[in-house]
Amino acid sequence: MSALFEPFTLRSLTIPNRAWMAPMCQYSAATEGPDEGAPGDWHFAHYASRAVGGAGLILMEATAVSPEGRISPADLGIWNDHQVAAFRRITRFLKDHGTVPGIQLGHAGRKASVDRPWAGGVALGEDELGWQPVGPSPVAFAEQYKVPTELSVAEIGEIVGQFVAGARRALDAGFEVVELHGAHGYLIGEFLSPHSNHRTDGYGGSFENRIRFALETVDAVREVWPQELPLFFRISATDWLERDGWTADETVRFAKELLVRGVDLLDVSTGGNAAGVRIPLGPGYQVPFAARVKAETELPVAAVGEITHPRQAETILSTGQADAVLLGRELLRSPSWPLHAARELGVQVPVPQQYGRAFARPAV
Repeated sequence: MSALFEPFTLRSLTIPNRAWMAPMCQYSAATEGPDEGAPGDWHFAHYASRAVGGAGLILMEATAVSPEGRISPADLGIWNDHQVAAFRRITRFLKDHGTVPGIQLGHAGRKASVDRPWAGGVALGEDELGWQPVGPSPVAFAEQYKVPTELSVAEIGEIVGQFVAGARRALDAGFEVVELHGAHGYLIGEFLSPHSNHRTDGYGGSFENRIRFALETVDAVREVWPQELPLFFRISATDWLERDGWTADETVRFAKELLVRGVDLLDVSTGGNAAGVRIPLGPGYQVPFAARVKAETELPVAAVGEITHPRQAETILSTGQADAVLLGRELLRSPSWPLHAARELGVQVPVPQQYGRAFARPAV
């Protein structure tokens, strides 16, 4: 049996394989009007094609828990019931085709209010559908970004409430996995790292204080998310800084805290919180961080980052470096990657009847 195509059970949910789709922003939602922040035809076609292509779990892109929590005005949101109704069309299709629907809930923090990447990703003024971003401290991500407003303790509590409301709506929308976005320099991750968190109150300074907002969010969401369904957390395991950044050691320590609070899997990425750092890119370059968490804690992990070949993914799983692989750019290039991987590995998997003629014989 292939490790890549072995089912994986978390709580009462069984995911049919371990080839999962990573959350990747599409920046394609309506920016104004009644459909603002809601998924449309692009999102349906995008996610439906990966379900037909055999992904065991699809984690929908970072979805903002408030309008101010979006990265760009074109991001998805889940702050109103109209958006919920639009998501149901997608989750229903995914379930009908054997894929588990998941959603990543996020708040962009100091990296909010910027244009789409292909339009330059620059900060937007209020006359360009922009807004004032917030963060743990008044420290901009980079020169071209706005200086965020420092959140008060009361405002931190309000954002925790927004994550709770987002989780409730996600359940109503048909999602079976919720992932909290604590990676890539967005709000939860900004609190974790001393590079972006310069606070001197109960939410800054020590490790225990810097993880407080993240743990409060986890606790509050776990309380409303059904006990029979899994909760994920995405983290950047390192800021890739030599000093004054979030580290791999802290990630392992934090993972142990997440485990006792009911998080079921850690989605291990890296970077995104410090501008201009050099990251040693290469095949599977982030896998060692996932492997370390798996080796030093009891928390299941998913690995991500330049995982492109079936046998590479198979090795990561069969050698115990991770419990699942999350595919990003490779699934953008090849929506049916899991089906192709099954053929290469000699595994028989369900194929849509409409595509059966293309997968009737094993790959040579």
